[in-house]
Amino acid sequence: MQLISDREAHAVRDIFGVDKALIGMIHCPAFPGAPRYRGADMNSLYDLCMRDAEALIEGGLHGLIIENHGDIPFSKPEDMGPETTGFLSVVTDRIARAIGVPLGINVLANAPIPAFAVAMAGGAKFIRVNQWANAYVANEGFMEGRAGEALRYRALLRAEHVKVFADSHVKHGSHAIVADRSIGELTRDLAFFDADGIIATGQRTGNAATLEEIDEIAAATHLPLLVGSGVTKDNIVAILGRTNGVIVASSLKVDGVWWNPVDPARVREFRAVAAEGLGG
Repeated sequence: MQLISDREAHAVRDIFGVDKALIGMIHCPAFPGAPRYRGADMNSLYDLCMRDAEALIEGGLHGLIIENHGDIPFSKPEDMGPETTGFLSVVTDRIARAIGVPLGINVLANAPIPAFAVAMAGGAKFIRVNQWANAYVANEGFMEGRAGEALRYRALLRAEHVKVFADSHVKHGSHAIVADRSIGELTRDLAFFDADGIIATGQRTGNAATLEEIDEIAAATHLPLLVGSGVTKDNIVAILGRTNGVIVASSLKVDGVWWNPVDPARVREFRAVAAEGLGG
């Protein structure tokens, strides 16, 4: 493997204290300012997020990502209001104080600068970015990688300790504009632009990346690799055998549907099956 970055490959171990991490997803409900918000009391929304966080961690997961998934349809970063950063910061702070596990932030759609702000305000250890380098056509339109401006903002905040986990061949979009470059080349670009970890995804929420794509991405990077979509109890052992961890969401919800609350029984079953891939 040709190395094109001097980034150390220990982000998962440094953040979670394990070599293979199970990371749960907090899909926050719609916040004020989003089309699906219907006037719910803010404490009730925060409580929904807290109950999901407690169920995931009590079930044996190592950490969480907090995401504004209820804000569908998502705005581009330049159209996003300050309310999103504000509400996510409160959720993050409350979960951090109550749960005490490593947290990550993903601000949709593709908004690493607000994510860094939330991470600093709430004490999160990393952010997830769907398009860190290059560009693609997303549901929201043309979406550019924002690594340059985001890392300058991170430096301004003195937030170099907040790591970046970046998607490779990100879901929910078309990559035709970079189709002349392989998945391996696109993955190497993430390391070149100082990502700390790589995330493989499927085609959309709840859709799994194929093992062949996981292997292709893994062969192109020295950075930790996680799978961030479509992880279930049926594929977790095979995935953990190839990666440094997973981000799991829909399969741990009631009936396996992303907008439902976390099902504690599904979390316990998932964790029990994952034990084989974790080595016990």
